Order: sequence, then C-alpha cells, then structure tokens
Amino acid sequence: MFVINCKNYEEISGDKIIKFVKTAEKISKKFKIKIAICPPQHLIGVVATSSIPIFAQHVDNSKVGSTTGFVIPELLKKSKVNGSLINHSEHRITSKEIQKLVLKLKDLKMTSIVCVKDVAEAKKYAKLNPDYIAIEPPELIGSGKAVSTERPELITEATIAVKSAQNNTKLLCGAGIVSGKDVSKAVELGSKGILVASGIIKAKNWDKIISEFAKALV
Repeated sequence: MFVINCKNYEEISGDKIIKFVKTAEKISKKFKIKIAICPPQHLIGVVATSSIPIFAQHVDNSKVGSTTGFVIPELLKKSKVNGSLINHSEHRITSKEIQKLVLKLKDLKMTSIVCVKDVAEAKKYAKLNPDYIAIEPPELIGSGKAVSTERPELITEATIAVKSAQNNTKLLCGAGIVSGKDVSKAVELGSKGILVASGIIKAKNWDKIISEFAKALV
C-alpha cells in the first residue's frame, strides 16, 4: 500500500489535484501497485471517481443528518470514497472515537488507517483490527529525516507489536520519507507500505518522485 496524504498544501489546490491524481493513476497502472490518495476534504468529490482509491484525511464519529460541518463515513461511502485516515498526528482524537470509527468503517467495508505516534499506540490500536496501522513519530513528520533511517528500531518494534494482535492489520511507515532508498529501508524493516505527504506533494516532478517510491515498493 502506497498512501499519499495531500494535507492542505497549496501545491494541490483547486484543479491541481486532478493533475496529481491522474499522475498517480498512471504510475499505479505502470507498476501494478496500489496507490491511494487523501485529498483535502473539500476536494474529495472532485476526484472520488478516479480509478485509484481515494481516502479521507479524517472522519468524524457523528450521525447522518443534522450534523453540520462533520465528515460522515456513511456519506463518503456514497460518494465512492474508499476509506480514511484516523487519528493523524495533526488531527488526534480520543481512544473511544478511534475504536468507534474503526468499527464503523469496517461495517461500511471501507479501509481504515489508524495513525500512531509510537510502538505502545501501535500495539494498543492493532487490537482493534484496522486495515492498517501507520506509525509516524511526530517530530519527524515533514522533517526530511526518514523514520526508516533515523529510528529504524521503531519500525521493527512496531512490526512485532502489530503482529502480536494476531489479526489482519498491516503496518505502514510514515514521517520524513523523501526517497526510494527510505522506502526500501522501511520495507526491509517490516513495513507493508508507506504513508507520505510533503516528500511527494512538494516535489517539483510528481511523476519522477512517485515512480521512484513505487519502484521501491515493487
């Protein structure tokens, strides 16, 4: 799994998101690798019908109906959205909310990616059986210093923690990944994929950098 979180970067604002998703679609087909995009929330509908998975950056544990301003999984599902990040380091939520959202997405047959900051959280939330646990030390996010090289033991320990849940949850590695070398190292250490953001979105050549990462995952 290769997940790209667009956050709210200006580089993919407006119609730029369409060009970005089309680039990812092309590379996904070329390398036969699953690439998922998390566009800004207000742009989800613009790209939701693409041929690659589109995930929300966040969802709320709120009901369908009179819940102004909340992002509701049930309505995302009807808009062809495939899943969501949960508990990203820039949008942390409570343990109770995480548990309810993992269950809700599972009921809706949507992909859940629970973001965690350390091994203890990886072990705790893997027991909920989300599709993925994404480990991202907050201090390395956007730093250009990859967790796979700065703190390789974190990926190894997180892999063991996720496996200890004895379910279908897989580990993704995030934070500071900026090269194919970083990706290869993460996979070598036990990660089943990557969650990246600025390392790709802010690159001058999207085709080149996405291809580099994809090759490292094949």
